[in-house]
Amino acid sequence: MIGKKTVLASLVIVIVSVISYANKHHILLSLLPKAMTSIMATDRIADLGDGLHLAICGAGGPMPSNTRSGPCIAVIANEKIFIVDAGTDGVRNLGRMQLNTGAVDAVFLTHFHSDHIDGLGELAMIRWVAGTHTSPLPIYGPPGVTTVVDGFNQAYSQDALHRYDHHGNSIANLDGAGMVARTYPVPRQGKKDLIYNKNGLVVEMFSVEHKPISPAVGYLFTFKGRSLLISGDTTKNKNIETFADNIDLLVHEALSPRLLTMMSESAKKAGNPSNSKIFYDVLDYHTSPVEAAEIARDAEVGHLIYYHVVPPLDVPGLESLWLMGVDEIFSDYTLSQDGTLFSLPPNSDEIIEVQSRL
Repeated sequence: MIGKKTVLASLVIVIVSVISYANKHHILLSLLPKAMTSIMATDRIADLGDGLHLAICGAGGPMPSNTRSGPCIAVIANEKIFIVDAGTDGVRNLGRMQLNTGAVDAVFLTHFHSDHIDGLGELAMIRWVAGTHTSPLPIYGPPGVTTVVDGFNQAYSQDALHRYDHHGNSIANLDGAGMVARTYPVPRQGKKDLIYNKNGLVVEMFSVEHKPISPAVGYLFTFKGRSLLISGDTTKNKNIETFADNIDLLVHEALSPRLLTMMSESAKKAGNPSNSKIFYDVLDYHTSPVEAAEIARDAEVGHLIYYHVVPPLDVPGLESLWLMGVDEIFSDYTLSQDGTLFSLPPNSDEIIEVQSRL
């Protein structure tokens, strides 16, 4: 038998719920200002502390995915953000991770495929006004980067004037609008060249193999005794194994030949020869998950992070198919998603996964 107290308590809950629902807008309006202030006061970069940090702002490739946007990596050091490639939604994912886009200090491009550069204009614009910058965003890359930068600057020139007219010089100083190219020659096979050295952060460029796409490069970051290497798009490449020797994090692209072959055959059967050919063509200039694991094993890296994950793996069960054979070769890995975040404390061997996804 249900007691009177139980009935009374249930009745109170119902009444409170009804009143709360009836006054939901009033309650929301009273709570939102405090919540907004708390969110806007958050300094995620400072909270990470000293060291070298890696955030995946885009874990996917050119195909749409619910969990992996276009390729974008944020390296954080000295409370500054350094972006490697600026794929679709990368800058918005920085916001979702509460990483201040105004803190972006430079961008490094691996090559000029559309999925690696299509978010560049938005990134530069938001960085400019969010940080009230008075100098353009430096874009580092191999020969060809000037063409990319000039094109985006022209495309966003009217927008820059609109921002200035609306927000004024204190927010949108036109001296800080747009980007400026920093071009470096591609190093010879087996060599890497210093392209950035400031406040203890060192960035080196090396060549990778993405034929017929040329130039194509990767980057090695070192800071306070910690290191990470970003492959860019490439086939299995000796340069990466050489320069990844005993580093902390290897951030490597990968594509599943098994799944792409299935997609090519399915597109052909469905009467779509164009997609069938594209799915087939991309098989010869990427690294498979197993090949990336072999590089990680042979280079004796601390941890392998897969990014530029192709194809999308949104259907349940596809991730395990994509990873078939990897565990037998190198088990210390992460299949990243948008929002994956790692920290490397200074002068230690510790590798900390701060968060796995958005």
